[in-house]
Amino acid sequence: MFSISVCMIVKDEELVIERALNCVNKFADEIIIVDTGSKDRTKEICKKFNTNIFDFKWCNDFSKARNFSFSKATKDYIMWLDADDFISETNIEKINKLKYNKQDIDVYMFKYVMSFEDNKPTFEFFRERLLKRSKHFEFQGFVHEVITPSGKIQYEDISIEHRKEKENPTKRNLKLYRDAIKRGIKFNPREQYYYSRELFYNFYYKKCIKELKKYLNMKDNYTPNIKGAYLLLCDSYLYTNNSKLALKNIFDSIRLYTPNSETCCMVAKIYENLNDTNQAIFWYNIALIAPNTSEGFIQKKYNDFIPYLELCKLYYKIDYNESKKYFLLAKNINPTNKIIKYNEQFFKI
Repeated sequence: MFSISVCMIVKDEELVIERALNCVNKFADEIIIVDTGSKDRTKEICKKFNTNIFDFKWCNDFSKARNFSFSKATKDYIMWLDADDFISETNIEKINKLKYNKQDIDVYMFKYVMSFEDNKPTFEFFRERLLKRSKHFEFQGFVHEVITPSGKIQYEDISIEHRKEKENPTKRNLKLYRDAIKRGIKFNPREQYYYSRELFYNFYYKKCIKELKKYLNMKDNYTPNIKGAYLLLCDSYLYTNNSKLALKNIFDSIRLYTPNSETCCMVAKIYENLNDTNQAIFWYNIALIAPNTSEGFIQKKYNDFIPYLELCKLYYKIDYNESKKYFLLAKNINPTNKIIKYNEQFFKI
């Protein structure tokens, strides 16, 4: 049986920290809390649990804070968590069972579930979650930090849920990237990609296009990020009213990589913008049979729910029965979705 040190970096997390620690307390052999400057009751709450609390002066670098927390761990494996993460009883039981694994594993990969609808996961991806301490793994990147897995890696059907109770300041991460640029830091491909994402999510679409092009010229070797970059690039072109360039770039992506359902939905979306209903219908149908992705960010809604909704909309004016068929298929997946509830009035249901 191996032991686990859970390491967390926190700041002003009084709304969620007790929830997280109640989960952690059921499997952790050691809990390391690194506080980066809380002014609320975070540390007071942590003291109610059997935690080791350390202060760390914030220096605009998440990796340095996380690596400091790792340096305080003493058990066989290290697990990192955020204060607003949650672990269900089922997954806690799986972690406790995993502790009896006698295989010599260096990195355990768990699912990270980032969003839900009707309490079903809609956005998830695998992260390096449980790491052998003797291998001295370290985070890299001052924001959107990551550990590059190495050695013997094992994927587990264990999920960590990211359940926010408050939103991060909208431009916090973007400010960190801009400060780094001012200091003359040259981004590696991953940093360039995530910088572009921050520009997109803060509505700087023209700047995002410029930075994504720079990223695509950096010859990254991580395919999921390249596919993601093309999708963001196409969305940015759509937001700047340039559907033709969006179409060109999505087909550039398809020529390079086998399209998944999200890529096919993007093609259909672009054709919708070009008022080509037949092509849009064709590509949403292709999305329904496209291979599901298992790498990078996984948004399951593009496998079926989104195509069904869009086909319902596209068929409504040309074939009522087909439209209703796709509506019912979408409803069967997520009956409480607000769009489904709204559309019920059109089908006398």
